[in-house]
Amino acid sequence: MSHLPILDISQLRTNPNNAAARRTAFQLRDICHHQGFCYIVGHGMAARLELLTRHMQGFFKLPKAQREALNISGSRHFRGYTVLGDELTGGERDWRDQMDFGDELPAEKLGPNDPAWLNLRGPNQWPGSLPDLRTAVAEYMDGMYELGTILTSALAVGLGLGADYFSDYFDPKGDARLKLIRYRRPATGGSGQGVGWHHDTGFLTFIKQDEIGGLQVDIDGKIIDATPMKDALVMNMGEMLQVATGGYLRATPHRVKSPPPGVERQSIAYFFNPKLEAKFEPIPLPPELAKQAKGAQNIDPNDPVFNVVGENILKTRLRAHPDVAAKFYD
Repeated sequence: MSHLPILDISQLRTNPNNAAARRTAFQLRDICHHQGFCYIVGHGMAARLELLTRHMQGFFKLPKAQREALNISGSRHFRGYTVLGDELTGGERDWRDQMDFGDELPAEKLGPNDPAWLNLRGPNQWPGSLPDLRTAVAEYMDGMYELGTILTSALAVGLGLGADYFSDYFDPKGDARLKLIRYRRPATGGSGQGVGWHHDTGFLTFIKQDEIGGLQVDIDGKIIDATPMKDALVMNMGEMLQVATGGYLRATPHRVKSPPPGVERQSIAYFFNPKLEAKFEPIPLPPELAKQAKGAQNIDPNDPVFNVVGENILKTRLRAHPDVAAKFYD
């Protein structure tokens, strides 16, 4: 394979109970088993994407001082602005700056026996000079949550389960995240690591790329460029689906290479995650699928996968943001 597969999900959205939608569900399952990455078309998110992209561009044009006033280092919830080069993957600097959001919630008051990952819920930080950004983020996250729910139901059907099999893991609602990202190298220094090789920790990830390439996927040792495709979202698996299926579905490694000096690459990443409290045990796959499961853990024993959603997400947040870890979690 030299390119990622393309999946049209329009039937899942408009006629979820017809034969064409069922065929799409099995296509989705096979893609998630073999590649773990694909292009999604027919997603119905074009208008919300256009609006959010415009506000994202406005955010990155703000004066540096206004962006840095929202520094993520001031949020125990990992919400806010990451300065260029301040996030780490594999212990190395990622040459991107970004703005992290989650569902807008009050901070939880934790007791001494409460898990630290409950701190992942909380309020966002918002730039006062861009009041419409908040609306654009909320509308996009609402639309993507609906899309993630549709695809999760389809995936359950493809796996031989009931369409609502995963719904308890999202009851009353999952804990989604959103990143507005700008990849660029500083005037001096920097490296080719936009973001290093990693697995996503949640359920499903959806990425909207601009026209500048750089996203690469490692499928069975072969590196494939996820070449930007107009009007398509890139979708990939997270580690919770790997745990749930005993490795029949895999969280595929991927990275982003830095654009050339003087060039910027912008993307929007939405992470469709179950609720933080959800605990995943292997699901009852049909025998013909179960025999193809490769095990829930990653190949690297130093990168364990935890079966509680909050614990698995927090592990990467702490590694990526040692400043937040030292301030709020040590």
